[in-house]
Amino acid sequence: MADIIKPTYKKELFGHPVGLYVLFFTEMWERFSYYGMRALLTLYMTAQTLENNPQSGLGWTATEALALYGWYTMLVYLMSIPGGFIADRYIGQKKAVTIGAILLTAGHAVLAIDAIWAYYTGLGLVILGVGMLKPNISTMVGGLYKQNDIRRDKGFSIFYVGINLGSFTASLSVGLVAAIYGWHAGFGLAGIGMALGLLVYLYGQRFLVHVGNEPTVEDKSNDISLATLFGQLFKSPLQLVIVVVIVVYAIYAGFTYEGADSWGFGILYIVLAIIAGLMMMIYKNLNGQIEKDRYVVLLLSLLMVIVFWGCFEQMGGLMNLYAEEKTNRMFMGMEVPAAWFQGANAGFIILFSVLVANIWAKRKLKGKAADSLFKMATGVIIMGVGFVYMVFASMEYEANGSSAMYWLVLAYFFHTMGELCLSPVSLSFFTKLAPARYMALMMGVYWAATGLGNKVAGVIGESASNAGELNIFGGLFIFAVVFGLLVLLLIKPLRRLTHGAEDKETVIDDNENEGFELADH
Repeated sequence: MADIIKPTYKKELFGHPVGLYVLFFTEMWERFSYYGMRALLTLYMTAQTLENNPQSGLGWTATEALALYGWYTMLVYLMSIPGGFIADRYIGQKKAVTIGAILLTAGHAVLAIDAIWAYYTGLGLVILGVGMLKPNISTMVGGLYKQNDIRRDKGFSIFYVGINLGSFTASLSVGLVAAIYGWHAGFGLAGIGMALGLLVYLYGQRFLVHVGNEPTVEDKSNDISLATLFGQLFKSPLQLVIVVVIVVYAIYAGFTYEGADSWGFGILYIVLAIIAGLMMMIYKNLNGQIEKDRYVVLLLSLLMVIVFWGCFEQMGGLMNLYAEEKTNRMFMGMEVPAAWFQGANAGFIILFSVLVANIWAKRKLKGKAADSLFKMATGVIIMGVGFVYMVFASMEYEANGSSAMYWLVLAYFFHTMGELCLSPVSLSFFTKLAPARYMALMMGVYWAATGLGNKVAGVIGESASNAGELNIFGGLFIFAVVFGLLVLLLIKPLRRLTHGAEDKETVIDDNENEGFELADH
């Protein structure tokens, strides 16, 4: 009887709000489109140019392809900052996700056209679409749960399964379609997936009436505009000097760096200077020492995010090309498409995501170390260990002229275990510690950090043409493990700076959940 009189948006399924599953399937199809296209991106750019052939690529070198791959994946996430701000200040997360889904559908449709103008235009629309959708749908997931609800981490892990279910099915289906019918047919299939995601999201609006709404007058009165923040920057000498130094260096880089990317890096440094100024001004406007201490912890977690994705995203770039060019992919008389290996990561996440979340939850209930910082540092170390298997693969290639597929699979397994420790947890961590009035904007900063990590991955991948895969993979292993261990050494003082944000988590009665927003935390 209680279920009959409950408002639609308060109904639950398997112990979680029904709205979680609406966002689950929306994100699943969005990731189907994104990862389906990403699996093809470097392969398409490096494929040989052929006359009147659907398998014709752009004929670029690996260095050129990885450079564009790095810029593209960085911008996809960097656009989350304006996307989060627009939602936070003007239209709300719900409308922002709708706009993002429409832009993504259009972008993938344009990518299906076999023309160079369509390729760049499609990538641009995808960048804008992800910037509007990605930070805001994550914020809406957090908004489904009240503060200190122990279900929140599991909710994000379930949401993360949706991400990877889309990625897994995309890697197999889009990769197969591209192998049979050509690259642009694969891009087109990715667009169909995004259209389905948009339909699911629009259909499930009745389960999301209490989250992601337009900011109220009261919300706006408690908020501080970007213009105000940057106006304050000019009254803060130390912060202003830091920003000016970075901008001057950016201009210097544009004039002096060699190569086609000189001004690209110059613009990147200017953007980073603006972000740095923004972050410093947010810090100055925080209320009380607790908010400021937690903000410092968030900045360190951002560094962990950059390091993690800078290493991990070799998967879509350097390791993707390694699978295509240097791996023996013959299995039972057929050659496995290189794009299929991108599905290994998602497949492992589907199999182990809930298990890993339950292990951490049980550790926490038993009083053992299981806080977010510990999980994230552990994730960096485990991910780093995965590169040991790529070292073995490189050694086998140098000895025999090809390497076995199982080295890639083992590397992807450890990368996935590391990702399960860090990625869904870091999302949840941000919703716990980020200042409430800057929530969507801070989620945008999180995705921008992810994007910067992607660009770092592209730069590292480019260097493989000179340094060699063996040195690159070995260096990534050593760096990631050492970095993770350093964070673990600092874990106690960092925990103190969180001021017990994760100490009071418990099971929240859904009857108390009515009418809350993430911004109320």
